[in-house]
This record gives sequence, structure tokens and C-alpha cells, in this order.
Amino acid sequence: MKKSLVNVASFALATLFTFFSLSAQGLKTRLIEGRVTAGGEGLASVAVTDGTNIVKTDANGFYSILTLADSRFVYITVPSGYDVDCKDSTIPQFYKEISSADNFDFSLTKSNIDVNRHVFFVHTDAQVTSLEDVELYKTVVADNVSLAKNYGNIKQFAFDCGDIVGDSPWFFPAYIEAVAPLEIPVFRAIGNHDMDYAGRSFETSYHTFESYFGPTHFSYDCGDAHYIVIDDNFYTGYGINYIGYVPENTFKWLEQDLENVSPDKLIFVFMHIPSALVSDIADTKFDPDLMANVRQFHELFHGRNTHLISGHTHFNLNMEYSESLMEHNTAAACGTWWKTEECMDGAPRGYAVYEVDGNSVKWYYKSSGYDRDYQMRIYAPGSDDEFPDDVIANVWNYDSKWKVELLEDGVKTADMQKFTGFDPISKAHCSDRSIVVYEWIWPIKNDHMFHAKPLNPHAKLQVRVTDRFGKTYIQTLN
Repeated sequence: MKKSLVNVASFALATLFTFFSLSAQGLKTRLIEGRVTAGGEGLASVAVTDGTNIVKTDANGFYSILTLADSRFVYITVPSGYDVDCKDSTIPQFYKEISSADNFDFSLTKSNIDVNRHVFFVHTDAQVTSLEDVELYKTVVADNVSLAKNYGNIKQFAFDCGDIVGDSPWFFPAYIEAVAPLEIPVFRAIGNHDMDYAGRSFETSYHTFESYFGPTHFSYDCGDAHYIVIDDNFYTGYGINYIGYVPENTFKWLEQDLENVSPDKLIFVFMHIPSALVSDIADTKFDPDLMANVRQFHELFHGRNTHLISGHTHFNLNMEYSESLMEHNTAAACGTWWKTEECMDGAPRGYAVYEVDGNSVKWYYKSSGYDRDYQMRIYAPGSDDEFPDDVIANVWNYDSKWKVELLEDGVKTADMQKFTGFDPISKAHCSDRSIVVYEWIWPIKNDHMFHAKPLNPHAKLQVRVTDRFGKTYIQTLN
């Protein structure tokens, strides 16, 4: 099927304008084109990008884009209701590496199940640096595979928020093999430990990662939800130093991407470094492990129902920036660098689960090796130096809409009070060099700890938590 003369003429004018504009800046360009189809039929209005500019396919699925000569990929936003093939079981092939050819076609498959209801999983910070780490990560993957079976015939996919390896890119193939049993698309964000540190600039930092997993910023549609992945690790060119930062090129691409998303859509944004670690960002100070231009980044999503999802910290934390903007900083799959089963905040190693229905979402944290209802750890009086007479609870997925209560012999006797403190197990492990080994690991306080003094220490003591969705969990103190 040929393009219409009208489409050709309008594209020619736009191309000439862009060509002269870029040429005036001394930038070399080239024209690439192709077609997006499903079952041999062209798909209209599919977003196609080179990572800088976004165009839409015409009524017959054709696209043309004038790209910079050094652009590495041309790729699409997979439209809702369609699937792409996966390389090595989990690497979705929504992109083409730009070669000497000028034509790049994309063939999609129409999904045979309802996509409005779907579930996705979030892994982060696998940080494999040895074959032993890979074997341990396989246990987390196996846990996820087992859980996924419980969802039956529902659309499933996953995201990885980066630090797949720990400055050891030669383990990418072993990681790919380890995660293959998921047999679902896994969309990946690059982490600071996934970067190349031998180059002279940020633009050299993501080449190895791209060679395995494709572009570092892109989007994906499923049902009434829009998914975005970005790279917010900015390599400084000095040693192995980086800062959390969103480059202008990514901002411009994001603005174009969001123009194609209707205001009622649910938006998820995945990145490695968290934008912030407190809900009120007004007085945040510069920290290389947080996003330096967080205010400008948040402004992009003002008034949109958006969830930011990040990793990097090795603990679990929810920030509520506004009624429409929330961030979920996800605990590490590796725990404390595979030296302990829990992360630095005491959250068990694991992954997050998000259940999407239309433009609404529910979520929970799944601790690897534990039941889905394992949502806290409780400690007997005497476990905390600050509150020696109190029952202590670590509720790692807490946010302001949760309730945490103390029960004695089955009767509520107190609302437990939130405090910033150490998880006793994590504190003990991170203080012990024979366990954590690394000198740069130390005990860290978290603010999802709770305490309450029982009226009768000899009663049957339980903690009951109720999440923001009304689901209740109870744990008994042994």
C-alpha cells in the first residue's frame, strides 16, 4: 500500500524545514522511514521516535523521521492491545538499531486478552557481581514466577529499575539467563552501576547497556495506563561519579511523549535514582543520590495521575508529593548486596506488584520467600533502645493512609506511633563486618518504624495493619 500524495507533500515540507534548521546548527542528518503493521495491516497514529523527536504513523502505518546521523535507535511506543516479540524471553523488541539501511519496519501482534486489567512487577538493584549472586537472584525470580501463576490469564509484564549488575557488565548475559523464566516482557531502566565509566562524557555512559536492552528512555501503552522509562543517572566523566539528573534532551522528549497522552490516563514513570526521599521537596538540598532538577521534573506531571517508581537506595519508601503525584522507592532484590536477606531498612529482599484496572491501581510489596501477606516484622519489648518497653513494628510499605494498631488478647489497645529508627535485625547485620563484609555498609534509620507500650506485656501481643486499600494484615509476637 502506497502513501498518499497529500501525506508525501506535507511530510516533504516538514522535512525540508527540519533539515535546514539542523543544517544551520552544523548537525548531520539522515532520513529514515518504515511501516508499523499488525497482521499485515498498517497501524495508524503509532508514536515513532529516534529518542529526540516523535512522529506518528499515517493512516496506513507509514512513518518518516529525519534523525541525527549519530542516533542509535528508531523505536515505537507499543500501542495498547498489541504485543512485540521478546528476545531471550524478556527483552521486548520495540526498537531497531539504526544501520546503513534507511527502512525500518515494525510488526506487532494483536493481544488476545483484555488489557484494561493487567499486573506488572517491579524489580530493582539485583546488583549481581558474581555467579553466586546470580544463583541467589534466581530465587527471587522463581518467587515471582510462582506468584505470577496466581494471576492466571491476565496481561503481565515487568520493569527493572536498574543496577542490574554492580559495575560488572560482563554479567549482563548471566542476568538475562537468570530472569528468562519470567517469560514476560521486562522493560529496563539503566542504573548507575550499569553504566560505562571509561568515556569522557555522559553520552558515552550507556552504550553497553543499550547493546543488551535497547534505548534508555521510551514509553509503552497498556489499557488506560501509559508507561515511561527514563535514564536519570548523569555520569560526570570523573572517575565513577554521577548525579541524579534529567538531561534537557530527555525533558524535550518527555514533553512530546506526554502530548500524546490524554489527561485521564494513569501514568507510571520508571527510573533508577529517586527524585526525592521526602514528600515535601520545598527545602531539599543537593544530593548526588537524588534528582538534582526534581522540581522541574515534577512539574511535567502536574495535575496528572502519576506514580514515579525508583530504586537505588536499598530500602522501601513511599512519598506522597500531591493528590496526583506519588513515588514508590522500591527495596532491592539483592537485600543488602546479597549479604543479608533484608535491605538496609529491614524490608526483605523482593519486588513490588501493581494491579491495574482501567485508570486505577493497587500495589503491594512481595517479600521473596514469604507469603504475599507478609507486610511487616514485629519485635518484642527490649528490642529498641529508645523505646525499651514497647512492641516495635517495621511496616515497610507504609504510607499515610495505612493504620498500625497494637492488639492484646485480640483487642485493640493502642494506635502505634510512627518514629524514625533502626530495624533491629538490619542494625545488627549491618554492624557486623563478618556478615556484610563491605566497609561502606552501615546501619541506617528508616521512618516506617512503629512503637506502642502494651498494657499487659504477658498478653497475646499482635500488630494489625490496614493498608490504603482496606486490606488487613495481622502478625503475632512469638
